[in-house]
Amino acid sequence: MELYKESSISCTSAAEHYLIEKMNEIRIFSPATVANVSCGFDVMGFCLDTVGDEMVIRKIDKKGIFITKIEGFDLPLETKANVAGVSALAMYDAINVDYGFEIEIYKNIKPGSGIGSSAASAVGSVFGMNELIGRPYNKTQLTEFAIKGEALASKCEHADNLAPALFGGFTLVKSVSPLKVLELPTPKDLYATIIHPQIEIKTSESRGLLPKQIDLSDAITQWANLGSFVHALHTSDYALIQSALKDVIVEPYRSKLIPLFTEAKSAALDAGALGCGISGSGPSIFSLSKGLDVANNVKASLENVYMDLVIDYDIHVSKINTEGIKIIS
Repeated sequence: MELYKESSISCTSAAEHYLIEKMNEIRIFSPATVANVSCGFDVMGFCLDTVGDEMVIRKIDKKGIFITKIEGFDLPLETKANVAGVSALAMYDAINVDYGFEIEIYKNIKPGSGIGSSAASAVGSVFGMNELIGRPYNKTQLTEFAIKGEALASKCEHADNLAPALFGGFTLVKSVSPLKVLELPTPKDLYATIIHPQIEIKTSESRGLLPKQIDLSDAITQWANLGSFVHALHTSDYALIQSALKDVIVEPYRSKLIPLFTEAKSAALDAGALGCGISGSGPSIFSLSKGLDVANNVKASLENVYMDLVIDYDIHVSKINTEGIKIIS
């Protein structure tokens, strides 16, 4: 991949650029994301504000990519077996430098949770490296590197979690080859409620449940919902958001893996949610609401559904994160 010909750091002064190039270490927040958003299987996603991993990326004299520390969950330190390492290697092969990078991962997003755990790692490593070498790559190019890491986890190349983590807000992946990411507006009063029953569903296994062919009538319904949802985001039409947040293709298959999904969805909608569906491949369930008060009411209703279940759960209310991945220090 060639370096971005148009300056991807055009709003950075020469002095700031010099300081960036002299940095040897950076700590970042790599956010969780919701993919599919009911009507946008494999193309739509949005970024969360209150949940994410922290990662430290540093330059070292030794050439190569090395994962030196992982806290939170038991994940491989071997570079080629870790999504952060694979995406970092894809970028490292392109930059041709005489030094290397160490990666530390402080994992807060449970693997297999359905809120972009692997995407956060894949995005975090390349974002941090890009900052340390003076930001030669734009967000689309960073997404292309990160896809290589994401493919390790899901067994296919897709960017519906990666794109919102890097760009922030809502994104639509128009195509993967060539990669084209569209940034969509976020209505200001939109909030997400996310509940994660503490079971693991692997993306690769969840994809295996899906049919190879679908009815034409279902396809028409689905792409009408997706088009309507995109229009609703542009016009802040909450009623249209409500009518468009429906999934007739994927949810009927994947919902069977999620304990009390039907009850949770009914409770969220009864509490005022605009829509409710599976986050990514599950088991997390997302709801979108107009206003913080409604989002908190949805949270309370979902807790009532799961309080007697022997499975533990996490639950979060989050404004849509329009910034995406960011530098902490």
